[in-house]
Amino acid sequence: MVKISLALEMRKTYICIDLKSFYASVECVARGLDPFSSNLVVADPGRGHGALCLAVSPAMKTRGVRNRCRLFEIPPEMKYIAALPRMRQYMEVSSDIYENYLKIFRREDIYAYSIDECFIDVTSYLPLYRMNGRRMALFLMKSIFVKTGISSSAGIGSNMFLAKVAMDVLAKHNAERAAVLDEDSFKEEIWHHRPITDIWGIGTHMATRLAKYGIFDLYGITKVNESLLYKEFGKRAEYLIDHAYGREPCTISDIHSYTPAARSLSNGQVLFKDYDYESARLLTGEMAEVLIQQLLEKNLVAEGISLHVGYSGNERRGNGGSRKLETPTDIPKDIWAAFDRLYVEKVREEIPIRTVSLCLENVRKAEEVPRIMSLFRSSEEEDRDKELERVMIQVKREFGKNALLRGFNYAPGAMQQTRNGLVGGHHE
Repeated sequence: MVKISLALEMRKTYICIDLKSFYASVECVARGLDPFSSNLVVADPGRGHGALCLAVSPAMKTRGVRNRCRLFEIPPEMKYIAALPRMRQYMEVSSDIYENYLKIFRREDIYAYSIDECFIDVTSYLPLYRMNGRRMALFLMKSIFVKTGISSSAGIGSNMFLAKVAMDVLAKHNAERAAVLDEDSFKEEIWHHRPITDIWGIGTHMATRLAKYGIFDLYGITKVNESLLYKEFGKRAEYLIDHAYGREPCTISDIHSYTPAARSLSNGQVLFKDYDYESARLLTGEMAEVLIQQLLEKNLVAEGISLHVGYSGNERRGNGGSRKLETPTDIPKDIWAAFDRLYVEKVREEIPIRTVSLCLENVRKAEEVPRIMSLFRSSEEEDRDKELERVMIQVKREFGKNALLRGFNYAPGAMQQTRNGLVGGHHE
């Protein structure tokens, strides 16, 4: 476990800012509505009554409608506006807010945790602006509202964990929607807080495992033998123990300088309807092409592949697996063939399919890997294969993703034309 000097940690001040019901607030503001008095959900009714609501307005939350619900879960007597998701618009608003931060802070002091949430290390800026952490947070929240009409909440802490917990647990009950935590107030206000799943990093599965040992809050973690936690959670126990005491050694600087030991490229879809074996096989080919073009665009090679499908109905278990490629490669035909073989080998033919995910594993820079010549085709043939894909990439970049497609993209059940008009699986 990393031991940190308390004096060193107290010299830091972090702010965590969350844009309140971000997608729904953007849609309300665009319509001239107040998110706190207007019923609005961001969802696509065209996907059926079971369509997922990406966000609900704060007004609906106060009426008991939970975020990320399904349309059919909204009380039938409740009147509301259903706004189609516009992911491009949300990204633009988020980018505008980020640019606003850059007028005050250096890029290296900001960590964009998600499209609607970020951390800022404000330590060196507080003396300059003659503010404390709370005043700085309130200033930022006001500037966001003036610029976009979107409300936010904030947590202030001496490390990123305390800032996040202050925002998640305390700020929502504060009239200013801002709260401060240090190591002492953390023990007083958070140690005995329940449910433990309100704490950043503890989901329902982990909470269930903790409950086996009679642990229902962070205080309980401090009272159990650490060896038991390591036996149950392995490396993850280190983070649990640190967080139980309000400690967090990771800084924004650490995050920006982190280089993962292994990288991957992935592509997944939740299908709107059941797909049979052959239709999903076609879909797998489309998804493989997307990954191949990403690989070539970034000048990478892949060492392995993995594939997983989820079945429809009562068949809870999916199928899938992974394979190491014969050599690290960026040859489109080889990668396509490998995915197809894995699909045929692993996927059951008799059960309808509802989810498909593919991954290129352990990707590396192409120049780091020596080229291994094939015994069955010339290097010129391999280069032509890659050059064809690069030409397609260039055409799509200049004229749009649907400007140049393959024949199978027009087959019944093909989805790539539709997905090319989406951002994050939703309308632009």
